Amino acid sequence: MAAASFHARSNSLPARSHPLISEIDEQICRLRQSQAASTSSSSSSSSIGRNLNSLQVVYDCVDQLFQLPTTQQALINDQKCFNELLDGSLRLLDLCNTAKDALSAMKESVVELQSAIRRRQGGLEGETRRYLKSKKTAIKAIQKVLKGMENNKSTSSNNVETVSMLKEAESSVAEVLECLLSFISQTSSKPSSWSFFKRVAAAEASSENEFAEVDASLKINKSSEEIQLHLKNLQPCIQDLEEGVENLFRRLIKTRVSILNIHNL
Repeated sequence: MAAASFHARSNSLPARSHPLISEIDEQICRLRQSQAASTSSSSSSSSIGRNLNSLQVVYDCVDQLFQLPTTQQALINDQKCFNELLDGSLRLLDLCNTAKDALSAMKESVVELQSAIRRRQGGLEGETRRYLKSKKTAIKAIQKVLKGMENNKSTSSNNVETVSMLKEAESSVAEVLECLLSFISQTSSKPSSWSFFKRVAAAEASSENEFAEVDASLKINKSSEEIQLHLKNLQPCIQDLEEGVENLFRRLIKTRVSILNIHNL
């Protein structure tokens, strides 16, 4: 009887009461609260950065969860669950990599625009168009991956509680990067069709939105000095967001490697 009881436990993922599960739950709860607070008062680059840092903590815990023998054995015994987590990790890597590349391209276009302003006064139409095009390209690239994730949601009938928690972690990554997308494109006249983005995009662009400030200064033809000032403020904003996404990307790679290692046990 005792042996049978032990075997049953070995075939299940750790219970919700396990310290790691509880820690992940708590971190996700805090992240949701932070997102709700920033959404209600319009997001800022600093709030998005904090949420990216929180996701790194979440996935540090998730990776520790995958090191547990009970988790490893459960995933070996549940191929469907294993495949869902493996597919989900790949989608998250694709999303983070797309966001990282988009931010890097925008950073380069900001440098080019700054250089053009320093070289001459006026006649910045070409560089302005390139900057706005890079921003539009970034928005479309992130949108495409987010919509793909929305269309590829999956569910598992086994180990429901723990798998549900892991799905919440995946969803949190998508929501934070949706928030990043809305922050970049807050001045866009055509918000996305999914509900979370619509809620965030509905907020008025505030003085905390460095992207909106640059857009406004370019559209109303402010002086070169004013445009340079806004670009100077935007540059570290992009840098910080890029580093936050890059650090999260590394955590997600580590987690995917841990999942693949389970397959080789």
